Amino acid sequence: MIIQTKYHGEIDVKETAVIKFDNGIPGFGDEKGFLLLPLEQDSPFLILQSVQTAELGFVVVNPFQFIADYEFDLSEADKEALEIESEKDVEVYAILTVKEQFEETTANLQAPIILNRSGKKAKQIILNDQKYSIKCNIFAQTQQK
Repeated sequence: MIIQTKYHGEIDVKETAVIKFDNGIPGFGDEKGFLLLPLEQDSPFLILQSVQTAELGFVVVNPFQFIADYEFDLSEADKEALEIESEKDVEVYAILTVKEQFEETTANLQAPIILNRSGKKAKQIILNDQKYSIKCNIFAQTQQK
C-alpha cells in the first residue's frame, strides 16, 4: 500500500508491516495503524508514523539506549491485550519531544509504547511509578553514565 508520511514523503509498505494499536494512542484514539520507520540511516531514532494521517509521526527511541536503569513491570492485562507470549517479542519505545537544540530533547518515560513485534500489536501504557518523568532529557542521562 502507498501512504504519505510526515518525514519520508510517499512510501510503499506492506500491509504486514502495520502495527495495530487497538485503542489508538492517548489523544489520537482514532489512529490505530502505525509503522516504525528509521529517522535516518544508522540512527537510534525512529518515526512511529500513522498510516491514516500523513502529518502524524512521532519521533521515538528505545529508552534503554539512553537510560540503563529504566525498568517497569508490565501488567498481566497488558500482556494479554498485546498477546505477549515471550519477553523476546517485546520492544519498548519512548516518544520524544524534539527541541530546537536537539541536545535538549526529552523523552516521555512515564508513558512508554510497548510493542509485541511478532504479533504487530502495540499499546502506550501509563506507569504508576513517579520516578519517571514525561520530560526526561535523554542526553543529560547519557552524560551522567
